[in-house]
Amino acid sequence: MKGKIGLVVGLGVGYVLGTRAGRERYEQIKTQWLKVWNLDPVQEQVTKVKAFVGEKAAAVPGAVWTGVVKVAKSATGPGTPGEKLDATIAAGKDAVEEVSDVAEDVVEAAKKKAEAATSKTSASSASKPAAKKSSQNGK
Repeated sequence: MKGKIGLVVGLGVGYVLGTRAGRERYEQIKTQWLKVWNLDPVQEQVTKVKAFVGEKAAAVPGAVWTGVVKVAKSATGPGTPGEKLDATIAAGKDAVEEVSDVAEDVVEAAKKKAEAATSKTSASSASKPAAKKSSQNGK
């Protein structure tokens, strides 16, 4: 899989750097992308996403740490080596499930936030043409 990705990236870079029009087209794409990226609405969303990810990402290491502690306790607990192994495996499975649940919660919350931002952005862009039409009709 890595080889295929490398091949695609290599072909893309080769096109951009190797063709006469490639560098010019690359500069055009880059200029347009920077214009869009630097728009205030885009930067507002970027700031919101960074803050959101910072809040939610803190939950994952906590779940991992809790899982590690549970596994360590079960490995050092009382019982025969076989019982300790069984307890450690069970604690490891539980820890993996907990981390998975936390990660899924973070992803779901991010999706909801992105959908809300997208709907908010589309609603504001949909209202702009209507305002433009009404101002044109008033002339």
